[in-house]
Amino acid sequence: MKALLSKAVGGPETLVLEDVPSPVAKPGQAVVEVKAVGVNFPDVLIIEDKYQFKPERPFAPGGEISGIVKSVGEGVTHVKPGDRVLGNTGWGGMAEELALEAHRLVKIPDSMPFDDAAAFIMTYGTSWHALKDRADLQPGQSLLVLGAAGGVGLAAVELGKAMGARVIAAASSQEKVDLCLSRGAASGVVYPKGPFDRDGQKALAALFKDACGPDGADVIYDAIGDAYAEPALRSIAWEGKYLVVGFAAGEIPKIPLNLALLKGCQIVGVFWGSWVSRNPKRHQESVAELMQMYVDGKIKPHVSERFPLSRASEAIAHLASRKAMGKVVVTV
Repeated sequence: MKALLSKAVGGPETLVLEDVPSPVAKPGQAVVEVKAVGVNFPDVLIIEDKYQFKPERPFAPGGEISGIVKSVGEGVTHVKPGDRVLGNTGWGGMAEELALEAHRLVKIPDSMPFDDAAAFIMTYGTSWHALKDRADLQPGQSLLVLGAAGGVGLAAVELGKAMGARVIAAASSQEKVDLCLSRGAASGVVYPKGPFDRDGQKALAALFKDACGPDGADVIYDAIGDAYAEPALRSIAWEGKYLVVGFAAGEIPKIPLNLALLKGCQIVGVFWGSWVSRNPKRHQESVAELMQMYVDGKIKPHVSERFPLSRASEAIAHLASRKAMGKVVVTV
């Protein structure tokens, strides 16, 4: 079988497509014939050794997959050969077959295409955990989403709308804002490209504040960080919640903590992958809730581009360029 491998630290251009042995299911594992792979920002980081986890090389990137169960190991009962499934893998997904712990797999309805399934669990799982478990978002509250046209951002827009919040989508172009408006955002704002000097930061904070209204945002969902974080935090409402989701814009920001004092706000970390491993039962409940929302038509991944496995390195590079809207999927 073929797999896209990271054999040396570097960008997408360092990845190589090679023949490797087909995996065999160990006890507690299942082997999945991969049909589609969701591309996410951790794929950009993990091949450069900049992610929280550093797997032993060679490894394949790809943290979420969909496909058909090919075989199962001893002790596996909740999935069987022939089942259509999705799974969060961490890495290893960009391959024709993958062996992983069977508890990571979720059966999908026959009505769910494989590309939707591969674009589903990481973005909606992250955003659902952020908005429900970490922010306790309530109907009528205002939600400012930074990087709103990206994978997790667009999921946050849809889920925020479904939860009854007033969603303000912030993105780097009007085209991206328009996409968010079509997916449930009440309004949007186009932010300029950084870096910003002091006056630029103040102007950006005023832009966010004007978009949110005089009271500011009750919840801020920040998946981009860098120079946008401090201006966004300055636009938060009294006792608001600032969700630290990721740093897609590049640098990890340094926040003046006096802002948290002055705003009486909470700065809340969101690490969905670790939460899943620590709370498997709650994760199963969340997946069931999200799957029901999908069946009910309340949420649906926006798959903007599809690349074959032979061009999967291009898919990662495209995501890294920050030009992608919604989800990028590799088809196998």
